[in-house]
Amino acid sequence: MAATGILRSRRSAAQLHALASVEREIRANDHSAGRRYLRDFRDAYRSYEKVLTTDEVRGEIAGAGVALVADYHALPNCQRYLASLIRDPELHRRPMVVALETIFSRDQHILDEWFRREIDEAELRQRIRFDFDWGYDWSPFYELLSAARDHAQGIYGLDCMPREDLRKIGARDRHAAGKVSEIRQRHPDALILILFGESHLAPTHLPQQVRGQLPKERVVAVLQNVDALYWRAAGEAIDRVEAVQIEPDVFSVFNATPLEKYENYRLYLNRWRHDGPGSPDLGPTVYNLMDGLVRLLGINRYSPHNTSQPRLLVDVMPEVYSRGSDALLRRLLSRKGFSSESRRAIVRCVKERGSVYLPPLNVVYVRQFQMISAAEDAARCLHHACRGLPARVNGKTHQPPAPEDVFYSTVLENALGCFGAKVLYPARPSFRDADLYELYEMTHEDLEQQTSLPYPEAIEVIDCLALHRESHRSERQLAEAPEWLARAFAFTGHKYEYMTERLGSLVGNDLYDGYLEGRLNPAALRKLFLAHIEEPGVAHETYFQLNTRLR
Repeated sequence: MAATGILRSRRSAAQLHALASVEREIRANDHSAGRRYLRDFRDAYRSYEKVLTTDEVRGEIAGAGVALVADYHALPNCQRYLASLIRDPELHRRPMVVALETIFSRDQHILDEWFRREIDEAELRQRIRFDFDWGYDWSPFYELLSAARDHAQGIYGLDCMPREDLRKIGARDRHAAGKVSEIRQRHPDALILILFGESHLAPTHLPQQVRGQLPKERVVAVLQNVDALYWRAAGEAIDRVEAVQIEPDVFSVFNATPLEKYENYRLYLNRWRHDGPGSPDLGPTVYNLMDGLVRLLGINRYSPHNTSQPRLLVDVMPEVYSRGSDALLRRLLSRKGFSSESRRAIVRCVKERGSVYLPPLNVVYVRQFQMISAAEDAARCLHHACRGLPARVNGKTHQPPAPEDVFYSTVLENALGCFGAKVLYPARPSFRDADLYELYEMTHEDLEQQTSLPYPEAIEVIDCLALHRESHRSERQLAEAPEWLARAFAFTGHKYEYMTERLGSLVGNDLYDGYLEGRLNPAALRKLFLAHIEEPGVAHETYFQLNTRLR
């Protein structure tokens, strides 16, 4: 594995390129970043003592009296992390209460009514003025509230006015700490889980106030996705760092990247600036992710030729639809001649992933921003754009390609989508050979759930994947497809999709590992993005050469 500094640089390069423009836009519209209160948080947490697992962090929380959990309000993963803690059986060995910055303590009676099921979700949201006084996404916050109502003895609001005045922010910390002391008196044996904005968790802010109110308590602070710690952890030899210990009783977990954090915040700033909760413009998000890959690969967007560079990449960028309703997507697909079965499959994909790239139209449709999906869509867009949008051009011809060409071009498109997503979002789960062979160990029911295939078909696909990986470890390219591979070419429907997606993931992770280890440089990766795999025989030849190089 590469040295720490080189590994950190390779893991971070694409994200840092994409992050630069996001941060510029945020600075132009949010001038509070330089305030001392916010700097206190950034300056306090620059290094860590050791790497931990998330289970180890949960064990530390279970042994505490009070756990302060940092919230980056624009990032749903932060609220969902607390919801996962609330549902964790390990934390149910004693009573639990939940306390939140989001709700003013003046509105405690409203929260109590909802907790007793006297009012519904809509009335709670309206009466606590969530959209007016908070303004972030309701869904992950309500998920958190619901988990707390199911598992906790009580839910408490901690905050007070004024929220917008940083000169009064210290008074808000003192107020919240006083409320925590009152909660302890009501619930002397309970674990108190607190979700508060991350800047409040600088050592001299809320943690100091809570420890002053409860000097005999063990108070732990659990930060989330601290930028400096994330970039430092990118140099660790392990594939993914889940958490770190900063100092005794202070930890940080990682469930998002800095790019994901600030892209979400940029979208909120855009929404607030235009005075409405309507659908955000996600075009700049997709273009910025593509730009991160473009810079990593050393691509000239304005090149007039198409040899070692794509021709006029700037002119083949995708159209981006960002709408909350799928009605527009259905109309678009119907108008463009997609079959009813294809339309249903695409709409289902959007609901599951949040977005989809449609190569024949060169369109990205985004229903809900999810970094893990948007990063892959950006990589797919770039791959098609580098080749001059072959799906749009060749879609007008009537000569069907050979099954082998379709198979390997689909696998390579999936592989480059996977690779691009990994360099933009390293937290994306990996699928490697060890994961493939673990599928054989699953029960019939678990395997069917994992693959969405009947058990016999799932085993047939896994066998083909294993044979494919073994056969391509040899140095000799097969003259003709063996019987098992010919069967794989003839797979249809979800069976075919699962085979080509999983094989693409295996190759995509090979690419990512080769890039991190220095066996593939940006020029070699750029060549892969430029290869015209839609032409007869090119995809299989490219696939074989790539496997030979990575073997």
